[in-house]
Amino acid sequence: MDTRAAMEPSPRVLDAAARPASVDLVIPVLNEERALPGCVRTLVRFLDAGFPLPWRITIVDNGSTDGTWRVATALAGELERVHARRLDIRGRGAALRAAWQDSPADVVAYMDVDLSTDLDALFPLVAAVAAGHSELAVGTRLAPGARTRRSLRREVVSRGYNALLRHGFGVRFSDAQCGFKAARTDVVRPLLRKVEDDAWFFDTELLLLAEHNGLRVHEVPVDWIEDADSRVKVVRTAIDDLKGLARVAWSMSTGRARVQVRRAAPAPIHPDAILTRPIFDISAFIAIIPGILHALAYIPLREMWSPAPANLGALLLAGIVSLTARHRSAVRAAARCAVLYALTTAAVLCVPAQGAVPESGAVAATYCLLALLRLVFSRTRN
Repeated sequence: MDTRAAMEPSPRVLDAAARPASVDLVIPVLNEERALPGCVRTLVRFLDAGFPLPWRITIVDNGSTDGTWRVATALAGELERVHARRLDIRGRGAALRAAWQDSPADVVAYMDVDLSTDLDALFPLVAAVAAGHSELAVGTRLAPGARTRRSLRREVVSRGYNALLRHGFGVRFSDAQCGFKAARTDVVRPLLRKVEDDAWFFDTELLLLAEHNGLRVHEVPVDWIEDADSRVKVVRTAIDDLKGLARVAWSMSTGRARVQVRRAAPAPIHPDAILTRPIFDISAFIAIIPGILHALAYIPLREMWSPAPANLGALLLAGIVSLTARHRSAVRAAARCAVLYALTTAAVLCVPAQGAVPESGAVAATYCLLALLRLVFSRTRN
């Protein structure tokens, strides 16, 4: 066999009907007449130099009182693939919501007008979404490989806020606030209908809803340099973010954060794959393991305390083990703990023959019943 001939590119390898995903890069601006021209011209030069996907730039002026709108329209008139639109309300979230809802592109993205994030990360950011592997992609300044230069106050606030997200909500992404994100348009639009914030908390709320609904969030470590002319009020934004977190936690606990999104189920690629069909959903029965720990811990505690305090102590011990092992969101774990305590305490108090062993059996039976209900629900849903 001629190896060189085998390595020659063949036109049959490429599907002529395949269309690359298009990208809409949104730049939200508020009173940025000084920074906007340099941002747009730099970005256009970068994209023209070899960005491999069809693109356009959308400038969204959200309530500027200076000459930003005049500058935006002038740029749109001069540069072919630059568009501009104006909103009467302020807020980065409002600007992104309006642009992403109306965008004709397959992938929507945004970046800050100060270009704090190095543009070399743009294609890696968009590629994971355009390829269909992930539904959202975010730049991160806190993951290994990222390089940043910013003030100590901003560094401390950022790390503290993202640590709160990791330990309070169990999120997997490391940086919620970096102004460098992309999403599949068909997936992000249902999420936008649930996002309530129109300001700086918009990013965090979007990512929390995405992970809560089982979507993949891809992270790209970036090089990031703080602009001294940034309009972000760090302390005020942090307070608003804490209020937003409380609201989102309540929505998650009441089920109002669920969103119906289109996501293809995993399917075999090999045409001759031999598939196994599980008899039951094993995840439903894994939930029994904390129940066993709970029931075993109840027996010695019952020898010292009455049923209700003993049940609470056993539940907390089992909950600590479960939370550590599964890295569960603290908010969801607290809600789950409250429900379990109510159900298991009712079961314990209803046992005719009082004693540690029969009451412990009632605790285990409650977990088994919950696992059965979960199994039935998962089958009817699928």
